[in-house]
Amino acid sequence: MRRSYVFSLLVLTAVLFSSALVASAQLEQMRGSVKLAAADGTQTPVVNATVDVYRTDIKSAYHTKTDKKGEWIFAGLPFVGTYTVAVSAPGASPATKANVKARADQSVDIVLTPGDGKKLTEAEAYAAAKSDTSANNSSSSGSSAEDKAKAAEMAKKNAEIAKENEKTSNANKVINDAFISGNKALQAKNYDEAIKQYDTGLAADPDHPGIPSLLTNKSVALRTRGVDRYNAGIQSKDDAAKTASLNGAKEDFTAAVESATKAVDLIKKQPVGADAEAQKSHTTNLYFALSARAEAMRLFLPKVDPTKADDAVIAYQEYIAAEPDAAKKSKAQMDLAQMLLDSGAADKSAAEFEKIVAERPDDPDANLGLGLALFSTGDKAKYQEAANYLQKFVDKAPDTHKFKNDAKAVLAELKAESVTPEKTPNKPPAKKRP
Repeated sequence: MRRSYVFSLLVLTAVLFSSALVASAQLEQMRGSVKLAAADGTQTPVVNATVDVYRTDIKSAYHTKTDKKGEWIFAGLPFVGTYTVAVSAPGASPATKANVKARADQSVDIVLTPGDGKKLTEAEAYAAAKSDTSANNSSSSGSSAEDKAKAAEMAKKNAEIAKENEKTSNANKVINDAFISGNKALQAKNYDEAIKQYDTGLAADPDHPGIPSLLTNKSVALRTRGVDRYNAGIQSKDDAAKTASLNGAKEDFTAAVESATKAVDLIKKQPVGADAEAQKSHTTNLYFALSARAEAMRLFLPKVDPTKADDAVIAYQEYIAAEPDAAKKSKAQMDLAQMLLDSGAADKSAAEFEKIVAERPDDPDANLGLGLALFSTGDKAKYQEAANYLQKFVDKAPDTHKFKNDAKAVLAELKAESVTPEKTPNKPPAKKRP
């Protein structure tokens, strides 16, 4: 009679993920958007507009173009600098904005009006920005009613922008504080507090660029708390306490997958730009999110919802593709195959173990996994292969291997089904040269 054999160990390693959330002490991001105002008041993004950024406290210049959304970004400009931003585009009048700071949480948004497409020189940009600043800061009693109305509208918009900037600044502080406090609690294994802190940051501003890092670390906290709950549940002798702990663990594993998946999705959607440091930061944050999602899936699939095998395979394949370390990549391949076996997806598990055995034919654990996966399919046509791989495991594994006796027990069951391992032919001796 065929029995289900699942040999796995729930192991927890607390990992504190790094993040690009806290800005460098010297460099900061500057970003913005460019739109063109039509006669009816509607505004449309301007693609491929020229964006020239001039530093005014010392001579320095930076240049870029807007993307298909009319947005632009510089990943690392001096934090302490003061800048003038000049924008030009075909069919539009140029526009400038003075006294700009490089702040990731403050978007420099410029609206153009129809014009001749002129591009300002550096000197013209400084002069235009200075003129605009003077006009905005003066109040002439001889101004026309139209001018006064425009000034009042500009003052209103400036007040709204200032209010929004203050809100963004406050959100930035809340998110930074939550990230730091959450990480300290996570490192101290105070998972309840860590999750609470991360949630505080997540509630501050859902569009903040640091949200994916909070979600990634929240996933780690949820997963590790779930492991503690699961272990407490299986060790408890009180039925009610056991049920409560196991249900709590399942909730944590589910939430951990959801949190990491959202982090992955958000990072994939974030604009990267051509800056090398920004690309490196994006790659690093995506790597940690993919790693967190794969680890959460390793527990979620067998313990919560075995029907999500396809999602789990995708999660692991994306992580493996992003993993630069050969040893970690190899371990992840084994984890994927074992996770599928633990969740009852024997055919999918066998396919993954076959890939590993093809690369490492003498790996005892890979042979064990493939033998068990083939046996667990219940397909008697695969029993001979299962016996062969299990016997190879028994031959290769040391006597101290914790699953050696279990493998022998499965071989005994197969023998009862009249299936015996085929002997592996010996390698023919090398011919001597005449």
